[in-house]
Amino acid sequence: METTNTSKTTLQKKFFPASERGHVNFGWLDSHHSFSFGHWYHPEKTNFGALRVLNDDIVEPSMGFGTHPHQNMEIVSIPLFGELAHKDSTGTNGIIKTGDVQIMSAGSGIQHSEFNHSSDKKVNFLQIWILPKVPNIQPRYDQKSFHEAGRLNRFQTVVSPIDDEAVWINQDAYFSLATLEPSNTLTYKVHAPNQGIYVFLIQGKLTAEGTSLERRDAVGLSGIDEYHFEASVKSEFLVIEIPMK
Repeated sequence: METTNTSKTTLQKKFFPASERGHVNFGWLDSHHSFSFGHWYHPEKTNFGALRVLNDDIVEPSMGFGTHPHQNMEIVSIPLFGELAHKDSTGTNGIIKTGDVQIMSAGSGIQHSEFNHSSDKKVNFLQIWILPKVPNIQPRYDQKSFHEAGRLNRFQTVVSPIDDEAVWINQDAYFSLATLEPSNTLTYKVHAPNQGIYVFLIQGKLTAEGTSLERRDAVGLSGIDEYHFEASVKSEFLVIEIPMK
């Protein structure tokens, strides 16, 4: 963890290179893990604050995850391309498309399955787990669509505990997407003290508080109230704000 001291604050940075992610390939599933998951364990990558899992999953046509249980976890799915079929024990049965954001509050316990909806095209989605604020809530599901124009050179909040335009989460956590062009900069301000941000570069080349990121790199930042971003090429990225304690 790198730290930068000022007279009032201490910026803490932890770089997560894409090349150091865990990787499994089961034929039907090609997955890169930013944090310890399944068959891959790394003692220094078990979480970042309340962020527990960020998997970059590619699923082959008509393949997927059979019915399995979850409990006390906020699970967010963000398709990057393709379509994902979802079914769970709350009675939800639908399709998640590129541009959609889905959340499932596992709470006291839920069963669900996810499959590539296409018979001839792959699907790539981010599967993100956040530790809940309140345990054992009634399981719930939500899904909304977000137009990419709403994130051009600005942050588009897609997950939030307080914003009705976003999908609701059982945690003081906020997910924001942005597409930043080279001639522009962005500043992200955290919602409360003791919150940090995890910046995941989907594609492009980005500088986040002096740390250079390339495709699928990430950086965890905490300790200050505002974080600054600039891009050398058109860049798409995700900012996940979470409690650090």
